[in-house]
Amino acid sequence: MENTLSKKNVQAKPKQKAKLSIGSVSLILLLTFLALVTLIPFLWMISASFKTNNDVFSVPIQWIPKSWHPENYTVIWDRIPLLTFFKNTAFLSIIITLIQLFTSSFAAYGFSKMHFKGRDLLFLTYIGTIAIPWQSYMIPQFIMMRQFGLTDTLWSLVLLQAFSAFGVFLLKQYYSSIPDSLCESARIDGLSEWGIYRKIILPLTKPALASLTIITFVNTWNDYMGPFIYLSSTENKTIQLGLKMFVGLYDAEYALIMAASVVSILPVAIVFLAMQKYFVEGIANSGMKN
Repeated sequence: MENTLSKKNVQAKPKQKAKLSIGSVSLILLLTFLALVTLIPFLWMISASFKTNNDVFSVPIQWIPKSWHPENYTVIWDRIPLLTFFKNTAFLSIIITLIQLFTSSFAAYGFSKMHFKGRDLLFLTYIGTIAIPWQSYMIPQFIMMRQFGLTDTLWSLVLLQAFSAFGVFLLKQYYSSIPDSLCESARIDGLSEWGIYRKIILPLTKPALASLTIITFVNTWNDYMGPFIYLSSTENKTIQLGLKMFVGLYDAEYALIMAASVVSILPVAIVFLAMQKYFVEGIANSGMKN
């Protein structure tokens, strides 16, 4: 009997491995299909950027243009001050990202590793602001910036986005996974709170910082409503506002819009690919913490 049972167990193991392998292959095929479906708009955008305006919306779709027009990527720089728009967008994205990394990480350290009266209530109140839609306080913010004389300046957008409740929440979840004993030992050794934050917390939270960097940079780079409300002069406009300049009085130059759009997403793609590993790790770890 024992020999018979052992033989059945031995025979069952290969079947289980086969089932697992089939399931893994099916999952890979499904994810590959979904990835290809997601890439279809981007492939169409790249294809349209090499066409004429009349061929962009041709039916059926011409995935491979009949005649290639690479000069579209040259014309876009002459038609509008695209380089100026790139500089403004890069300035906003980099400055806002750096400021949010500092303010969010510092606040998250206070909420997770320091003990003071009313800490939890203050944290919940601050995080609760995420639920308030921006449209509800959009006009008061504009009036405030106008009184400060900061309308039509890039610094108005920098000040309005210097703090991020979502960034504090993301980093606080990650910081909570670090044992408090590390901080207590450092305090016993005479290390200040700033020293603990800089020498212990920050080196251990690179994935979370990378996640916040990507999220903030992409959101700032793709922001349209903020610059649309606060920036009016051409020399201060961003790339998202610049794309609208290809829309003329009677016609929209869709081929040039697609070419400029392809160029505009390159910095975002570079930042994401450079930090993709840390981004996935940071989001996964932050989501599993209490």
